[in-house]
Amino acid sequence: MSLKAPEQKSGHLVLPGERLGVIEEFIPDSGTYVKDGVIFSKIIGRSLLDLQNRRVSVYPIAKEAIVPKVGSVIIGQIGNAQSDNVLVKIFKVGKKKISGNFGGILHVSDVSDRYVDSMSDVCKPGDIVKAKVISEKNQVFHLTTNDKGLGILYAFCSRDATLLVQDKYNLKCPKCGNIERRKMSLDYNRESL
Repeated sequence: MSLKAPEQKSGHLVLPGERLGVIEEFIPDSGTYVKDGVIFSKIIGRSLLDLQNRRVSVYPIAKEAIVPKVGSVIIGQIGNAQSDNVLVKIFKVGKKKISGNFGGILHVSDVSDRYVDSMSDVCKPGDIVKAKVISEKNQVFHLTTNDKGLGILYAFCSRDATLLVQDKYNLKCPKCGNIERRKMSLDYNRESL
């Protein structure tokens, strides 16, 4: 009689944030993250339960799922804004569109090496920003624009939503003449989306 080890069982297609098990049952492996003792999928892929080693992992269905990682440069759109932080809807990592729906947060302390009083001084909702991922704490992508190459790529007039044009260190609305300030990227109005 030969003893066979339990076979690894491939699971279903899983999406980011889908529950895979608990840490009392399994050891989280590649493609997963843990929150409050529950193991979730980090990527789009197929779940794999290794019953012999009590591990759960997710393997991407594409050769390379495009997801933000620490150190990645992202492009996103400024959403809800508060005085000390803004939410960013991420739609590109580097030059590639992402696989899934990811959000990030940009805190006032990570905008510039100069003192910034309020986020409204450096960006506004609707602006397109180029930033770098500095942390994935609690499954939230924390971003920074504290670099010459990072900052706002496209800004829109607060009065009439016209694309602002660069006028030395400020931005000017070609339609109504409104002057606004942003923490601009060196690639302002030059990066293709």
